[in-house]
Amino acid sequence: MKHRLRAGPLNTGRSKTKMKQPHGTAKTLVRRAFPVGRPHVGRNEPAKSTVENVRINPSSLSFEMWKEIPIPFYLSVHLFNVLNPDEVLKGEKPRVEERGPYVYREYRQKQNITFHDNDTVSFLEYRTFEFQPHMSHGSETDYIVMPNVLVLGSSVMMEHKPMSMKLLMSLSFSMFGQRAFLNRTVGEIMWGYSDPLIDLLNKYFPGLMPFKDKFGLFAQLNNSNSGLFNVFTGVKDFSKIHLVDRWNGKTKLNFWNSDQCNMINGTSGQMWAPFMTPDYNLQFYSPEACRSLSFKYEKSGEFKGIPTFRFVAPDTLFANGSVYPPNEGFCPCLESGIQNMSACQLNAPMFLSQPHFFNADPVLVESVTGLHPNKDEHSLFLEVHPVTGIPMNCSVKLQISLYMKSIPGIGQTGKINPVVLPLVWFEERGAMEGQTLSVFYTRLVLMPKLIQYLQYVLNAVGCLFIIITLILVIRNQRTSGSDLHQGLGPPSDPLPSSQTPLLQEDPQDGQTARSKS
Repeated sequence: MKHRLRAGPLNTGRSKTKMKQPHGTAKTLVRRAFPVGRPHVGRNEPAKSTVENVRINPSSLSFEMWKEIPIPFYLSVHLFNVLNPDEVLKGEKPRVEERGPYVYREYRQKQNITFHDNDTVSFLEYRTFEFQPHMSHGSETDYIVMPNVLVLGSSVMMEHKPMSMKLLMSLSFSMFGQRAFLNRTVGEIMWGYSDPLIDLLNKYFPGLMPFKDKFGLFAQLNNSNSGLFNVFTGVKDFSKIHLVDRWNGKTKLNFWNSDQCNMINGTSGQMWAPFMTPDYNLQFYSPEACRSLSFKYEKSGEFKGIPTFRFVAPDTLFANGSVYPPNEGFCPCLESGIQNMSACQLNAPMFLSQPHFFNADPVLVESVTGLHPNKDEHSLFLEVHPVTGIPMNCSVKLQISLYMKSIPGIGQTGKINPVVLPLVWFEERGAMEGQTLSVFYTRLVLMPKLIQYLQYVLNAVGCLFIIITLILVIRNQRTSGSDLHQGLGPPSDPLPSSQTPLLQEDPQDGQTARSKS
């Protein structure tokens, strides 16, 4: 049996669209999710309360918080502007400059929430983006010179095809005015632009392209969902709470070349199981990365007074199979530190990595002028409250690159030397702030501490009362013994024995009598 919760209609505007706010204020949601009452008598009571509150259940106190997380998310986009496109076509090394960030407020809302009898709930999470000029370094009207993904990507895909097909493709590019590099605005690169070649392909080869009318790096993200998630609620089996059971009806993927790489591990990336320890392996499935990502514990710390565990990406996250054998299933690979995404991107030669090829083979950085990998700016991390499994501060940074080279028969590729050229790197970040942070701190940090201190005070007062009572009892016993001793009076003369004369002569009287005589 399925139980469906109907949600309101989704607003499907462009990047300027605002999503409606969650029911109730953030303060109300956190207060309901994590109430604080009288001190608990048993040590297991707080843990039991947390378990009840974090389960995914319409009757649970944290359900509204799970449905629409009251934490602001932002998408920061950094584009690589190619400074020497003509020289690149002649075989020279590309020179790039990073532009941005172009910041967007990201709104998330779960729709079609349906509960199932196998202790799972399914949902679609829709996302919309709104440009934030005051947080951005530039505007959506800025022009950027970038590789033409349609031309250079499809050319590499045609590398091993017959020469006649490559010549035909080159002719088609010429007819539609397609060049190796294009000069487009940030808004067009992000959210799509119309192109007669795309219209032609969609008309005569429907389904060939993953997009219908416009081509843009993030065109498929706005006003869309990331697939049907089916996750465990934790109501019947708390050990599986938030874990993904299925994605788009699949229990495993079919993109990669090994069962391990095709596994769907971890949660959907928003909440994790409570009561974490440093041994916890934090995992989540990312539809955009077409795989599960695993983070390792780095250290304990605090985020604005709230205790956290910090998890970071391991150095082997995007390592190739020769460096890290478990990643062999993601190959064919090039240099270590970049993941071949062609298997889940219609065979397009796209690669995923950390920004500026951080933690990648130095050859990748040396092949492009203008890259400066830096741990502080380009590393991934998640800071999670270990008791509840709720992220306090997170920053997931990824880079998309295009593998391009000269292809004989396709004149638009010129003499381009083989290179993995970065197109864009982006950061999805979210941090608890404002009223939500204040209420969370009060409910989960300050009040438990006060309750704990109150318990210590009550215990101390109880011990003091016991000590005072013992002192009073001892003093009372001593006082009673002393009063009893005084009530008996001085010792009386002994009673006469059978040998004692009845009349006794006073010694003084006897002496007086003798002196008179």
